[in-house]
Amino acid sequence: MAWKDQQAFIDALEKANELIRIKTFVDPHLEIAEITDRISKSGGGGRALLFENTGYDFPVLMNAYGSERRMCLALGVNDLDETAREIEGLFKLLSAPKESMLDKLKLLPKIGAFASWMPAVKKGRGACQEVVMDKPDMTKIPVITCWPKDGGPFVTLPVIHTKDPNTQSRNVGMYRMQIFGPTLTGMHWHKHKVSAKHFAEYKKRGEKMPVAVALGGDPVYAYSATAPLPENVDEYMLAGFLRKKKVELVKCISQPSIEVPADADFIIEGYVDPSDELIWEGPFGDHTGYYSLPDWYPRFHITAITHRKNAVYPATIVGIPPQEDAWLGKATERIFLAPIKMTMIPEILDMDMPVEGVFHNLVIAQIHKEYAGQGQKVMNAMWGAGQMMFNKILVLADQGVRIQDYEALTRYVFKHLNPVTDIVFSTGPMDVLDHSCSKLGFGGKMCIDGTAKFPEEIEDEFAIANGPLHAQQIVKALTTAYPEIKAVNASLIEKDIPCLIISVKKERPGHIRALHTSLATQQSIRGIKMILYVEHTVDPCDLPTALWRFCNNLDPKRDHILYRYDESPSTGCLGLDGTRKTKELDNFQRDWPNIIVADDATITAVDKKWDQLGLGPLISSPSLKYKHQLYGTEAVVEN
Repeated sequence: MAWKDQQAFIDALEKANELIRIKTFVDPHLEIAEITDRISKSGGGGRALLFENTGYDFPVLMNAYGSERRMCLALGVNDLDETAREIEGLFKLLSAPKESMLDKLKLLPKIGAFASWMPAVKKGRGACQEVVMDKPDMTKIPVITCWPKDGGPFVTLPVIHTKDPNTQSRNVGMYRMQIFGPTLTGMHWHKHKVSAKHFAEYKKRGEKMPVAVALGGDPVYAYSATAPLPENVDEYMLAGFLRKKKVELVKCISQPSIEVPADADFIIEGYVDPSDELIWEGPFGDHTGYYSLPDWYPRFHITAITHRKNAVYPATIVGIPPQEDAWLGKATERIFLAPIKMTMIPEILDMDMPVEGVFHNLVIAQIHKEYAGQGQKVMNAMWGAGQMMFNKILVLADQGVRIQDYEALTRYVFKHLNPVTDIVFSTGPMDVLDHSCSKLGFGGKMCIDGTAKFPEEIEDEFAIANGPLHAQQIVKALTTAYPEIKAVNASLIEKDIPCLIISVKKERPGHIRALHTSLATQQSIRGIKMILYVEHTVDPCDLPTALWRFCNNLDPKRDHILYRYDESPSTGCLGLDGTRKTKELDNFQRDWPNIIVADDATITAVDKKWDQLGLGPLISSPSLKYKHQLYGTEAVVEN
């Protein structure tokens, strides 16, 4: 279903009781983000928020994609699997043998549908160009500042258009934009991104690179800009497929080689000059729940800003999960399952990306297993598949369990897991936002093969010596014998899951390695297959928080400690060090970022005006839960 424009989507949200209009003044500097954070974590994603009194000429729309229902509304589907089923049907139709003329004629409607999804450039101006700013000025737009240590205000939902100068193929991506002045922003594209490749080609030619940024319009544009499409596949073809109607584009006013959606709310036009000095951009409170630290990025010079007469500025915040971006990720998980299955991994049945894993960090795949070694085959295929190359922890299960039932899944995986033989460590490209890697953008990966094993996959000497495991006794014994252990979560044992989560105050080099070796020799925990270590500031019994911190802070290849039992070397206990890493204790040479929390002044200001916002009873700031986990007050951890 195609939305006429963003306003039509807003109207539909309101009609569905999925939107709250806030008429009280709320400052785009920190306050909008703090209110949105409270609502997005209030259960079920809360509702979308339209801030109508921002001190600017434009309202701000937040949390528009922040629940499954709103994500489905944005994409015009009843459920997120609907599109995957349609894609799978298309693949099957196109790949089926065509033996008769009738079989071939059946394809004609689909071929016609393909044509109707392709973007088209129309003559003249679009609604996005109803108003042309006399002098382009980003400071006249209510660009929000999300977190107290952010480098400044950031555009957080930009749909960024670039073209390959050699082929003229279009790329539409989403990269944050820090505001440095009325006509200057940063352009935060990473080296793996297609836009960065376009920039490299312009640099070779010594030419300025035209760029245009769209904000608003049909909500499917923002989703398509985040989708992990293959290079040279136009994101507006995906948008056309999703909305069942082609995207109408118009030429930019000052950068006519770039076309943008006619129905967008704002268009920001400009260029990136390869001969410019880079600009120091950041920090920024990112989707990992940590600050991404400042670095050098290209400058974007703005040559024109146009907008609709009644434009609404769309924005989002990212931070400690769950946030709105989790639902953009969930849509990708469901929509792209079919292409992965049909083109690369036919045995895959399902996939899940838990919110605690913030997209790439933790991926669960369910396969239909038919032979020994099939898990490793899938592992290699997934780590070679597009953005899945950034995956850090891959968990494999088979048809014997439903992977969305996390308790049943974990029990199943541990039942079939030998920590010595069924966990594979590797290295490869990582997301540049992963702060745990010793080198930027390159680090360790881990695959946990929790599938039922064929005889060929089982070591002859493998035998878990399961003594009786008693959770309360383990907690008491460990916290008494080891003063550095501040808390133990042994609750999983009571669910037949042989895993402990332990919070540790790390005090010397090699501390976690020595501690794990000592623990693994304790008879009271013999039979435990895995121990996860987290910071002493983290409550290991708060599973969502503990797993979020653990997944972010772990480089699996560097940070694993495998203890093999002397009498049975094919059996052992794996320790994984998910604590923060420092120069002093870990010889870690990069800066370590702080987690993201609101400052006290903003929390107090929002508390005072809460009764005027029409949002119901006071919701306390989620940041209060995490204040004690900070190290100092800056974006970089103070050692």
